[in-house]
Amino acid sequence: MTRGLFVTRPAVLFVCLGNICRSPLAQAAFRREAERRGLDVEIDSAGTGAWHVGRPPDRRAQAVARRHGIDISGYRGRQVSAEDFRHFTHIVALDRENLADLKRLRPADGTAQLLLLLDTVEGRQGQAVADPYLGADSDFDITWSDAVAGAKGLADRIEGEASG
Repeated sequence: MTRGLFVTRPAVLFVCLGNICRSPLAQAAFRREAERRGLDVEIDSAGTGAWHVGRPPDRRAQAVARRHGIDISGYRGRQVSAEDFRHFTHIVALDRENLADLKRLRPADGTAQLLLLLDTVEGRQGQAVADPYLGADSDFDITWSDAVAGAKGLADRIEGEASG
């Protein structure tokens, strides 16, 4: 991946509203996929809102990640900052509303590519990752499946960008 004449290590930020359900699960799924493929990429997550800054992911998100062998209990919620648009190469929204908020928040000198996670999945373009927050525990399994599919598609995209 290049920025000007410099090769830049990809850095991906996953963004949902509160950073306690969807974006931490997307972060975990993408971290697993990147490790599986041997991708050297920085990975983080954030929210457009500040309600859960400093708090761990929702207990149900932690449970679904744990069922898939991933511990996200150490993740902490944070809010998207202007610096994120300069630091990350890709800022990945989990739904259209957050994508619209990111476009509005992006500073003039922001260089990150903004995209919707499921735009990287054939046949899922324009769709949101299921928001499980107000649902049942089982809704987190649907969110995990969406995050895994998006992680694979995003990894394909980043590998393609790196190869030219």
